[in-house]
Amino acid sequence: MKKEKLPKGIIGISLILVLGALPPMLDATIVNIAVNDLTKLFSVTFAVMQWAVTGYTLALGIAVPFSGWLIQKFDGKKIFMGALGLFLISSLLSGFAWDIRSLITFRALQGFSSGLLIPTLTTMVVRVAGAENLGRLMSIVGIPIVFGPIVGPIIGGLIMKYLTWRWLFYVNLPVGIIALLLMQWKLPEFKATHAGARIDWPGILLLGLTSGMFIFGVTRIKGADGSASGILAIFAGAVSLLAYVLHALRLKEKALIPIKLFQSKNFSASFISLFLAGFATNGPMLLLPMFFQNVRGLDIITSALWLVPQGIGMLVARSLVGKMTDRLGARFVVLPSIAVTITGTLPFVFFDIGTSRWLVWLILFIRGMGVGGVTIPVMSDSYVGLEQEQVAQASVATRIIQNIGAAFGSAILATVVSSSLTGRAVTAANMSGAYHAGFITSLIFMVIGIIPALFLTYKTNKTDKTNKAEITS
Repeated sequence: MKKEKLPKGIIGISLILVLGALPPMLDATIVNIAVNDLTKLFSVTFAVMQWAVTGYTLALGIAVPFSGWLIQKFDGKKIFMGALGLFLISSLLSGFAWDIRSLITFRALQGFSSGLLIPTLTTMVVRVAGAENLGRLMSIVGIPIVFGPIVGPIIGGLIMKYLTWRWLFYVNLPVGIIALLLMQWKLPEFKATHAGARIDWPGILLLGLTSGMFIFGVTRIKGADGSASGILAIFAGAVSLLAYVLHALRLKEKALIPIKLFQSKNFSASFISLFLAGFATNGPMLLLPMFFQNVRGLDIITSALWLVPQGIGMLVARSLVGKMTDRLGARFVVLPSIAVTITGTLPFVFFDIGTSRWLVWLILFIRGMGVGGVTIPVMSDSYVGLEQEQVAQASVATRIIQNIGAAFGSAILATVVSSSLTGRAVTAANMSGAYHAGFITSLIFMVIGIIPALFLTYKTNKTDKTNKAEITS
């Protein structure tokens, strides 16, 4: 059961890729924390300013399907560097924005480049890791996902307090430029897996429409004046999804995401688990700072600092989770992690303005350890048994469902909270009760997540050989 240490070369490649993924991961949370201040600076309504966030998310969702074709057709190193370069240029342009229209446009360009970056990063890591190291390397690559929600709001708050708003975007440039230089110098080539791959325009358009409409729909439903258009958008997303299934059944293996992928039990289980994990873990990421500000009365920076214990818990769990996933398989890591996440979320159903801060921080640390043990094993397991040309297809599918799950989680939990307050006086007790309802909703979906987790792969002394991930090189 003893594992050899990861080769330094593989770790070095992973860390360079992580550095390149930091700017887009930080950017989303840095800007989100400043939306209220930017609304005043640009003299627009909150609904208009929200498009700087929604436009980014929509463009990201539309871009993801393109990455699957690009990584098959071209050198992965060039795609990743090109996408990062585009992200840095759009960050610079966002900092130069002269009005709200230009800011929304350049933010959408940022989102599109980010949508190319992350699936390409995942595909490259799977290819370099091999079966035995996938869990541990995924835990390294997951570092930006941890640091984004922790460090982003703090950086954004400090920038808005001490610097001009333009530094919300300029801050991406130094890290990104260093990452580009290291990639050019140290990163090996990732040759195309299928240089003759033809672009599946109908598949790309249908998947982009599916992702975009679902995300747009749930963000509109969250608004008090957009429920009708939101429901219509979700319906359009469902129709485009059905159209894609029919299209993929006709093209078979040539489809952007072949339906054949779902014949793999663990891929289907991972796919469902990623949606539920996005819902049950990302949703509370939105509720927690709102709970701290609206119930506890904390300011933006202090509420961001209160989330640090959760991030520390995620970091503590990640290295252990990666090793355990490689050793035991995803099932025996995800199930205990779900139990720990439930343990770290349930107390928030009872927390109020008088709860000790030390108890809140302790529970957040426990919750972080649980959340840190869910996504990485599930992501790793989605690639178990895939052939090399299927890795890019799986990366696109998993990224799309993560985006949709996170959007649904944030929107539905925010709707639950606002609905609980409808027609009631805005008192401390009523505010606490509304957030308690939101946390209960997230717990329900986390419990449901136990079901697909039962179908993830596992390894024992007797079954190790038959359950190992075999990624054809």
